[in-house]
Amino acid sequence: MALEDDLLSQRAERASQIEKLGFRAYGQAFEFTHTIPQVLDQFGDKSAEHLATPVKVRIAGRILTLRRMGKAGFAHLQQNGLRLQVYIKKDALSERDYELYQLLDLGDIIGVEGYLFRTRTGELSVHVDKLFFLSKILLPLPEKWHGLEDVETRYRQRYLDLISNPDVRKTFVTRARIIGALRRELENRGFVEVETPMMQPLYGGAAARPFITHHNTLDLDLYLRIAPELYLKRLVVGGLERVYEINRNFRNEGISTHHNPEFTMLEFYQAYTDYRGLMDLTCELLFAAAVEATGSALVTYQGRQLDFSNVRRYSMREAVAEFWPHSPKPTPAQVADPVWLREHSSRDTPGEALMELFERYV
Repeated sequence: MALEDDLLSQRAERASQIEKLGFRAYGQAFEFTHTIPQVLDQFGDKSAEHLATPVKVRIAGRILTLRRMGKAGFAHLQQNGLRLQVYIKKDALSERDYELYQLLDLGDIIGVEGYLFRTRTGELSVHVDKLFFLSKILLPLPEKWHGLEDVETRYRQRYLDLISNPDVRKTFVTRARIIGALRRELENRGFVEVETPMMQPLYGGAAARPFITHHNTLDLDLYLRIAPELYLKRLVVGGLERVYEINRNFRNEGISTHHNPEFTMLEFYQAYTDYRGLMDLTCELLFAAAVEATGSALVTYQGRQLDFSNVRRYSMREAVAEFWPHSPKPTPAQVADPVWLREHSSRDTPGEALMELFERYV
């Protein structure tokens, strides 16, 4: 039997034993007094003397470490990306709860009731008086000391990534803050949020390959949208002068850690302005999103500092000239010259050549 099948069988047996003790292996409600982040925030800086008067807590979390030492042991519970140690001692528990403790596995979700104290090493912990079983894990977690490092597994099984790499949670939270900030900024400027069709008889709004699906009732092939542009522009024509959509788009092209065929896009349209006005608005949105997500307009990304309060603007020709990696650098006027473009691109027209160089270098 394969190792994973063996572990699955063992844990299924322990789930059965847990149910024989009178606990439910799944679906158990639990009323808690604090989340683990709240405990750490409120009591993380309290000394042992401050905790001399017992502070009772009921918390829940996933078991990430488990150290059994005779008739006692320690475990770390994780919730919302943060961990808190719990101390379990046979003399402090009922016989049934101690039997439950003996059946616990890494990855199980439990609730505990007890009081806060500091161990001899000074770690804030919960001295457990009562155990509650909430959910059994049947498959093993990734290797505990190094987290989940395989890129393929991380992107295909994000739940494992979240369990094993607490910093990943910050990415999810930051993304939610960015979207929330963009939504608020647009609505404060009078934009109306809409939803447009995802299945379209004619795809458009971008140059990309679509996914094809089929409507059974109408016996009609449809395309998953590659952009919401055409429908949003119709709404502007219809009188919604400021309109936007935060939407899912689908482009049936390559897949990597940098490109997903299904992705989220913000697209907005505004009447009575021009591209300069929309550039101004875009800069304001980027600034607000950066401050909301990170607390500052200065954001460090991959070792580089980005200043979202100072977004530079280029034409395509100016951008190619600015970021040209070879010497000598061309001037924007040279980039506009069809002869120069033919020397550096095999595309048929000056416009296509400019686009190729822009995509390659900028």
